[in-house]
Amino acid sequence: MILDLKRCQPQFIRCPDRITNFSGALVKKIDMVAFGNPWVQHFGSGDKAGFTLVQLIETSNIIAHYAEHDNSAYIDVFSCKSFKEADVEAVVREYFEPEEIRSRLFLRGGNELR
Repeated sequence: MILDLKRCQPQFIRCPDRITNFSGALVKKIDMVAFGNPWVQHFGSGDKAGFTLVQLIETSNIIAHYAEHDNSAYIDVFSCKSFKEADVEAVVREYFEPEEIRSRLFLRGGNELR
């Protein structure tokens, strides 16, 4: 599942603790098992500056980048285990309060795209 978030609350995408807590809440909500702690790092400059999150899960990973220049975020949830799209969106809304979410689901091993 890939999600593009537009116009998130600026203070939320600039807070490493909130991003870390988001990772834990998402892993729990979609019933995954984290492999170690999330990696959260701020880097980049100009329109590339922001935090990046990497959380390994037993069935693959969760990756996110938070772009400070326009308060957007880009999140990928990759898992061989199924999960509910609505659960991912609910946690995203709770932690970042985006004004808009665009998401797509790609099912591996088949031709289905939603």
